[in-house]
Amino acid sequence: MKVWKHIKENASEKGIYIDMVNGFSDHCHCLISLGSNQNIEKVVQLIKGESSFWINKNQLTPEKFAWQDEYFAVSISESMLEPVRNYIRNQEIHHTKQTFEQEYLRFKEKYGFE
Repeated sequence: MKVWKHIKENASEKGIYIDMVNGFSDHCHCLISLGSNQNIEKVVQLIKGESSFWINKNQLTPEKFAWQDEYFAVSISESMLEPVRNYIRNQEIHHTKQTFEQEYLRFKEKYGFE
């Protein structure tokens, strides 16, 4: 999808390394490697703000587009890179089995997030 391509290219121009980006109709996943001078709040703010502007400027949605205010971030170990890449890469297949909301609730229960 051209939105994912744009997000990755624009982030790269701003010194943000996105290893993988993909999503489904109602969400986006990014595998990001933060630099020592970066924090997740600023990086997500930049990605969401610029991509919303770009989507609207290019009229990619019939109505004004905006990401939701919330986001969810977790850190992973090096050993989990490939499984996470595969998970992000296969979003369309993955979400034929369960919705994002079902998956999110299961994830919260499994790891004890509020």
